[in-house]
Amino acid sequence: MSKRLDGKVAVVTGVSDRGIGGAIAERLADDGAAVTILWMERPDRLIHRLERRGHSFVEARCDVKSTPSIKAAVDACMSEFGQVDILVNNAGIEDVHNFEDGTDDVWENLLDVNLLGTMRMTRSVLPYLTEPEGVIVNISSVLGMAGCTGFGAYSATKAGLIGLTQSLAAELAPRRMRCVGVAPALVFTPMMQRHLSNGDTSMEESLNQSHPLGVGAARDVASAVAFLASPEARWITGTTLPLGWMPSFPLPFGQPDTAGQASLHQSKKSQAEKTSPVKLPVTDAAHAPRKKESEGTIEPVLPIADS
Repeated sequence: MSKRLDGKVAVVTGVSDRGIGGAIAERLADDGAAVTILWMERPDRLIHRLERRGHSFVEARCDVKSTPSIKAAVDACMSEFGQVDILVNNAGIEDVHNFEDGTDDVWENLLDVNLLGTMRMTRSVLPYLTEPEGVIVNISSVLGMAGCTGFGAYSATKAGLIGLTQSLAAELAPRRMRCVGVAPALVFTPMMQRHLSNGDTSMEESLNQSHPLGVGAARDVASAVAFLASPEARWITGTTLPLGWMPSFPLPFGQPDTAGQASLHQSKKSQAEKTSPVKLPVTDAAHAPRKKESEGTIEPVLPIADS
């Protein structure tokens, strides 16, 4: 049976076993694409799954802060497949701190990976990107659309990606190539797990208010990327799609834990109360809230992406 990405070659940066990049690479492969997965820490479990399913792929270490590293990764893709049809700029890092506590080194590192890394990768791939119908997908964040305490530097880099997406789409349109983005709200990945595990009731309420469909899973982002990268989205360019959030819903606000010890919003509750993890509704039916027969209540359960 023909798949919508048959014959396509995709490059995905920032791939890990349980993160968004790994879910995207796996979904594109399932949809028929040959994939080049670029990583900083080798995603052994993902590679095993791709091999087991007989998917066509190459994998390489790639530091998006280094132009020579990027060139070597692109060369590996071209040597194996001879083309690039889809580039997914997913590589990114975060740092949570009050604005006044941010140092030049922290800001420069975030910019170097999240924004300049995307620029370097795109510049290196563009000479090989299929014309027409080549697609670039930038992974931004809802925090690039609306601010949140403690995420000033991170938000700035992700907002930069939205602006880059718009401008690059205009430049590429005459060549019938597209540039689009997605801006996920909270997705349950290892990067975000530490913010949820120590949360209190106030934080839980804020998150529930700003995520009307619940916290997302990495595969939710992957599904949106697969659509936007496919010929089905051939009339969509220059836009960044919010996922799990809409502008009429507030983002959660709270005080960040700059020492990495507390939650985004720390209350003065008893230590026993603080040890209970935040539980939120989720989008995946496979991880839907379970009903406790003895109590007749609903217990929300968080998914673990790529488990």
